[in-house]
Amino acid sequence: MSELIYRDAKRIDLDKIVEIYNSTVSSRLVTADTEPVSVESKQKWFDEHSSEKRPLWVIENTENEIVGWVSFQSFYGRPAYDATIEISIYLDDKQRGKGLGKKVLAYCIDKAPEFGVKTILGFIFTHNEPSLKLFKHFGFEVWGDFPNIATLDGIERGLSILGKRVG
Repeated sequence: MSELIYRDAKRIDLDKIVEIYNSTVSSRLVTADTEPVSVESKQKWFDEHSSEKRPLWVIENTENEIVGWVSFQSFYGRPAYDATIEISIYLDDKQRGKGLGKKVLAYCIDKAPEFGVKTILGFIFTHNEPSLKLFKHFGFEVWGDFPNIATLDGIERGLSILGKRVG
């Protein structure tokens, strides 16, 4: 895949965003949701994003097909943390393992300062080796480890918070 196009998500994109999100639920690698979510349940989350401060981008290929999405989410919801965001990257199941994650994360690191972001955080399950490897490739470091904080299908899983200063 050569070029990726990033654009602000529109309400009409929410169905595809939720479809991509839900495609990760059964893997037990990416999200703490254990059942698929509804489009309606993600409406408030969608509305909290804005192109001026906390973007939600859909990622398209050159054929205008949505191949993923990425969001910047405010960290902890307090003004003192305004320059810190949690990043979420989700790729269509047919696009995973092709190097798109590297392109998307590089783009986001480059664009983050335009949104007043100085620190990017990734919340990643400790058994999600592909995502940990991706973030570490870009110089993210483990800033926090939470052992056995989540239970997925009866198995306790840890969570790592990886961080990187970008501004």
